[in-house]
Amino acid sequence: MSAAVSLRARSARALSWWPAWLLGLLVLAAIFAPWLAPMDPDRQNLLARLKDPGFETRGATYWLGSDELGRDVLSRVIHGARVSISVAVLSVLLSGAVGVAVGMLAGYLRGWVETVLMRLVDIFLSIPAILLAIITVAVLGPGFVNVILVLALTRWPRYARVAYGQTLAIADRPFVRLSRAMGAGTPRVLWQHILPNIAGPLLVVATLEFGLMVLFEAGLSFLGLGVQPPMASWGAMLSVGRNYIATAWWIATFPGLALFLLVLSANMLGDRMGDVIGKGR
Repeated sequence: MSAAVSLRARSARALSWWPAWLLGLLVLAAIFAPWLAPMDPDRQNLLARLKDPGFETRGATYWLGSDELGRDVLSRVIHGARVSISVAVLSVLLSGAVGVAVGMLAGYLRGWVETVLMRLVDIFLSIPAILLAIITVAVLGPGFVNVILVLALTRWPRYARVAYGQTLAIADRPFVRLSRAMGAGTPRVLWQHILPNIAGPLLVVATLEFGLMVLFEAGLSFLGLGVQPPMASWGAMLSVGRNYIATAWWIATFPGLALFLLVLSANMLGDRMGDVIGKGR
């Protein structure tokens, strides 16, 4: 009986992490997009434009239908996952690196460094993130690299705030004071003693920010300020699909559903990780 109860408990715990499994499947689909996509996402076939899901022609099946240029919607959704996830991961890494460094320096050094850095954070937080992103992209120009830089520029203050608060709580702990007394410099103390102890909350923030970056990239692409054609992007597909929503609903529905599942899994995974880290403290 105890073995059966233990098995059910392990199964329940595994199922509670379903957002991680779903997110992992989407990431794997993005990684292996060239092998999973049934067609070239950029190949046009005007004779097969705006065909319903399941349409077959010349031995090819458009499982999710075709768009206004006769391109396979399924292939473009799969390749669009690669764009969204790549932009989100790179922007999270870049903004996280900058924000964590700023926050730890402000919380550890204190004094005028804390005042200058945290006032800079307040200035960036006072500007709506999407407005700052649109203005910056309009100045730098659209494109894959520019979108990553813009998203990193707009989101690093959130990491700085969390890192700052966590560093303040740890900077005066006995093990940190002992390290300083033994002659450890600021970089060593921050890297070896403070960062490992604040990594949990920062990881939760990064997971939640991942979903937000996906939405920001889709929004910019929807406005024509993100990645440019012919590169597949869920936001661009939604922008085109709105013009055909009455006659070809699948063009906007399937990338919208993929976007929903990706953001949902990332947000729920962040909440789950936050619960686990909170219970562990």
